Amino acid sequence: MATQFNNEKDIPISKQSFPGKDHDMPNPAPTRDQLPDARGNATTYHAANKLKGKRAIITGGDSGIGAATAVLFAREGATSCIAYLPEEERDAQDTREQVENFGGVCHLIALDLVKKESCKKVVDFALEKMGGIDILFNNAAYQMVVERISDLSEEQWEHTFNINMHSYFYMAKYSLEHMGAGATIVNNASINAYIGRPDLLDYTSSKGAIVSFTRGLSNQCLERSIRVNAVAPGPGTSIRT
Repeated sequence: MATQFNNEKDIPISKQSFPGKDHDMPNPAPTRDQLPDARGNATTYHAANKLKGKRAIITGGDSGIGAATAVLFAREGATSCIAYLPEEERDAQDTREQVENFGGVCHLIALDLVKKESCKKVVDFALEKMGGIDILFNNAAYQMVVERISDLSEEQWEHTFNINMHSYFYMAKYSLEHMGAGATIVNNASINAYIGRPDLLDYTSSKGAIVSFTRGLSNQCLERSIRVNAVAPGPGTSIRT
């Protein structure tokens, strides 16, 4: 039976240390074959082989939006390679199991994308395992609440941009070398890029940079018939089953 949460205040609060993990969330665990319909009620996803034969890289693919994407990509026929932090191994294994339950293939690589060398390794690994790249979903991100700019350390500011923005640049740069016409890049931005959430100054700023990066790279890639888009999720309605 589905439960609808109409706003952020209705969602049960769970405190975790970084990085957050799906398996530490309160029960029930997230269900990744359920999507909200037009009225916000949970409905089972119906696949149509839209991504049959496609090969996808998903950063931050162990949990949350990244994991749900890996499962839904598998249901549409795509093979995926997910990158995640070594501390998130259990979630990554859970995601691969869900993908395999739907008959899909999910390759795992544990690396910290704060380094550009790690981004190159992910691309090389994906080429080795899948033989090519048709889809890049730049999804990995770091977020930590700090109320005042005076309390926001230079180290956190730089780390947030290294993960949230710089890894997107490097992943796109290295992946595009192996992408052909019809390929696509999707960058995960945020509603915070448009509302300017004050207690997430570094995160909000990095997401704004992603929006501009997406617009510029999209115009660059037009002549190669490669699409570059961004999504901007927010808290909105949450579904638990």
